[in-house]
Amino acid sequence: MAGRGGGRRGRGRGRGRAARSPSPATPSASSPEMDVEGPVLFEFVLVLKGDPRGIQRLPDPFAVYVAGDDRPGTLHLREASSGFYRWIVDMIYDGRGKMYLHIGWEKFARHHRLEAGFILLFTYYGDRDLSVKVFDETRCRRDNHDNHGDSTDEEDD
Repeated sequence: MAGRGGGRRGRGRGRGRAARSPSPATPSASSPEMDVEGPVLFEFVLVLKGDPRGIQRLPDPFAVYVAGDDRPGTLHLREASSGFYRWIVDMIYDGRGKMYLHIGWEKFARHHRLEAGFILLFTYYGDRDLSVKVFDETRCRRDNHDNHGDSTDEEDD
């Protein structure tokens, strides 16, 4: 049975395609999208400056890229390794075509405890879907060492 192999993508989560289980958040939460989102259409990095909960300008090349999608009014943000939580964020555009994350961004920033100096890696998969990886002041991915708590006391002394 070496023909397909596509059912096992190797993350050990035990989520086959056979059974449908109720989803706690969104219909896509139990889909294979958690492991494989599809082809990456665009990636960019955003370094947070000033108030991380304020509106954030997205790079001009990304704004031009998604303009082909009729300037989306919203984008759907989610943590890169999680299909369970999605934040719908309204986009605003200025007169020069600059694109900004607006309503909904503050909730995302507050939930992830974002601070000035953090680096965010955005990956766009089309259909208004953006996954986000958060890197903190140590330049390590937030999800890897301290997702939402203060557990940095191992080598503090």
